[in-house]
Amino acid sequence: MIEFIWNLASFVVALGILITVHEYGHFWVARKNGVQVDRFSIGFGKAIWRKVDRHGTEFVIAMIPLGGYVKMLDSRVDDVSEAQKDRTFNAKSVYQRIAIIAAGPFANFGFAIVAFYLMFLIGVPSVKPIVGEVTVGSIASEAQLPSNSEIIAISGKKTVDWQDVNLALVSAIGDENIIFTVKSVGRTSSQDFNLNTKNWSFAPEKESAMASLGFMPYRANVQAKLALVAKGSPAEKAGLEVGDELLSIADESINGQWQKFSDEIKLYPEQSVPVSVMRNGKALTLNVHPEAKKIQDKVVGYLGVQPVSDPYPKEYLFDQAYGPITALEQSALKTWNLVVLSFDMIGKLITGDVSVKNLSGPISIAQGAGNSADYGFVYFLGFLALISINLGIINLLPLPVLDGGHLFYYFIELLTGKPVPEKIQEIGFKFGTIALLSLMSIAIFNDLSRL
Repeated sequence: MIEFIWNLASFVVALGILITVHEYGHFWVARKNGVQVDRFSIGFGKAIWRKVDRHGTEFVIAMIPLGGYVKMLDSRVDDVSEAQKDRTFNAKSVYQRIAIIAAGPFANFGFAIVAFYLMFLIGVPSVKPIVGEVTVGSIASEAQLPSNSEIIAISGKKTVDWQDVNLALVSAIGDENIIFTVKSVGRTSSQDFNLNTKNWSFAPEKESAMASLGFMPYRANVQAKLALVAKGSPAEKAGLEVGDELLSIADESINGQWQKFSDEIKLYPEQSVPVSVMRNGKALTLNVHPEAKKIQDKVVGYLGVQPVSDPYPKEYLFDQAYGPITALEQSALKTWNLVVLSFDMIGKLITGDVSVKNLSGPISIAQGAGNSADYGFVYFLGFLALISINLGIINLLPLPVLDGGHLFYYFIELLTGKPVPEKIQEIGFKFGTIALLSLMSIAIFNDLSRL
């Protein structure tokens, strides 16, 4: 329950910030172009707070924090006096209307640059992308990708951490080949490895891009010894304690391998199974009853423990931090790369290279907001930047109910010299509403299926 409240609160804060930024973009450019703004609303439904400024604009915070809007004076829907006509939205030139509508999404992109800039100034604790285990017979193995090597680029895209690697791999979906540029740790010379991905089958809802290619990140050695037993967990209820050394499960020795124990415990959801441990020099056998937990469409056993892990090699860790000028360059570059990647993914959704199962809705966003807030302010900034970019991209889609749909009509007006007929606009709005609701339904269904 506490986790739900935390996720919900983080979601409301994140969405509130991003919606305010988006709508303020419309509001500011409308004001600069002499348009009367009647209402600036964050959220929908009943107002829980309101204030009217000296320009007559009503600022509102409403009950349902899933959107917002800027209501501008428009003679097509409002009763407008002769003196007010030049302050109506529809009286402005098509270029001014394009600027006002485009300002919302571009405000989101600008916010992402600012968020990344602050993130890079503060510094992000990061891990170098060192290749760990390579699965025999996999795509990575066939290409002879070496373990314990650092990935410095993927198909020409620089990779300084695992997030860069993930983004580069996702952008390569549908490509017949992916070029990995790697180097040995501590060396400067590099080597290219060509991964044949013509038959690459990647299901993001089931595994990571790296796992589907057959390699995993380097992990420090993990001991078969308990470092943490979660309060109220099945492990605590069974009597397991911090410091217990795991010996066997279901009367089968794990040979000191934490991964073997972890894999075995997943096979016993809502079932009792004996676990033997060494405690203070004495062997004990306890019956544990793992809870059932759904992970990537599978129900597995959950015990609620963490193992003792050896320290990560210092040469694999670094702070991704820059000075004021470089941080600005890097934040703009990161925003641009994510914008390009987002449009690329939309294209691959249309062509079928990426499944609609990858769409996420408000539940996933809420979980992401809560998790990033758990890690700290700098990670929450990164999450805000990512969602802000996606909000900007979504609003630029050429669906008539979105900013992109309005822009599409205005560009037609630029080409033809006259506005799109209102009847055609009405049909477009109905189509756009159906399309948007369909996408939202798929995203929410995906969210629920992942719970």
